[in-house]
Amino acid sequence: MMLIKNGMVIDPANGMEERADVLVKDGMIWKIARNITTDILQGNLSACEVIDASGCVVAPGLVDVHVHFRDPGFLYKEDIASGARAALRGGFTSVVLMANTKPAVDNADTLTYVLEKGKGTDLKIYTCATVTKRMAGKELTDMDLLLAKGAVGFTDDGIPMMDAQLLERAMKKTASLQVPISLHEENPNLITDNGVNRGKASEYYGIGGSPREAEISLIERDLEIALKTGAILNIQHMSTKEGVELVRQAKRKAAALGRNNIHAEATPHHFSLTEEAVIQCGTLAKMNPPLREEADRQAIIAGLEDGTIDIIATDHAPHSREEKEKAITEAPSGIIGLETALALGITNLVDKNRLSIRQLIERMSMNPAKMYGILAGTLSEGSAADLVVFDANAVQRVGGFVSKSSNSPFTGQLLKGVVKYTIVNGKIAYCNEKI
Repeated sequence: MMLIKNGMVIDPANGMEERADVLVKDGMIWKIARNITTDILQGNLSACEVIDASGCVVAPGLVDVHVHFRDPGFLYKEDIASGARAALRGGFTSVVLMANTKPAVDNADTLTYVLEKGKGTDLKIYTCATVTKRMAGKELTDMDLLLAKGAVGFTDDGIPMMDAQLLERAMKKTASLQVPISLHEENPNLITDNGVNRGKASEYYGIGGSPREAEISLIERDLEIALKTGAILNIQHMSTKEGVELVRQAKRKAAALGRNNIHAEATPHHFSLTEEAVIQCGTLAKMNPPLREEADRQAIIAGLEDGTIDIIATDHAPHSREEKEKAITEAPSGIIGLETALALGITNLVDKNRLSIRQLIERMSMNPAKMYGILAGTLSEGSAADLVVFDANAVQRVGGFVSKSSNSPFTGQLLKGVVKYTIVNGKIAYCNEKI
């Protein structure tokens, strides 16, 4: 047994936000009450592991539905074991992996490899499969088979789907299966040099950059298809104010049809940074879609406030130092994010009075779990004891990553919010040594 005492228990799924104790037994949430005593434990307190969570928040374990662990194929960047350690350090108890590995997760063998290797970690690891074979955008995968083998959704993340007719077929299929399809929205035909916003940043580097229209045009197209087909659509890593407004309007249309099938993600880097970071940090702030203008950042935060953007996901994208030290046009896009996500949310959203802690947890735990149908994101009695205990007021200096990679523009920054414990199935999977 485990008893977590004196914490501020916040569980959006049950509308709970109060100081309470949490009793864990047999890997499950057994009871949540104001003061759990030895009477409830039948006098067996000595056999119970006790965690004093005074001054801390006790919440459902975080759920990240947009993660790259690079396994199989790119193990020098990350692997499932190292990625799991990074996730646990960040307070995540469940993650959904993207399918753009090598080979891609477009077949049962690779899917099984990922899931079986994931079982060897303390993290709950799920994965998407690809929408198209080899992510070539030409032929749909066997979605029935991949779903039966354990995939939780479908995505060609990293490569936008340009064939609208094929995409409509894919959405009809995922709608019938009632699983999400997650889309990377950047039209490559409009981009000269990706990873950098077309504007001040691209002018600084003397390159073409990625215009906002590249994202807007595909979001507009794909929302229309989702409204037509009823597919559960997840617009990934939004970067433009126009895109946010398109999602807002589409959600209203879906609600009028009695549906809740439109979802959208924001990354911590897109609500924390602008293209100024690319000028200051170079390739460490190069990503797809790129960091854009302050008006876009504010629109993303407003979208998180009103629920237009209902999910915060990291797009954890490890790359080696050698890769990131290449020229701006040659270095790969992406940053790591699992170990900084919660602190960035607290520092740049909660501390700025844009979201409450409860709303932040909702967008980082309950909502992503609900979209993918994952048994997570709640502290309901009888549910799996997947929890995070964190001090929202403690300050950390970013660094000392346990990921294999360290490609982050936040290194060295002081952020508020420190994970103290990550608990999975009632067992401590991460413990901060400085407690």
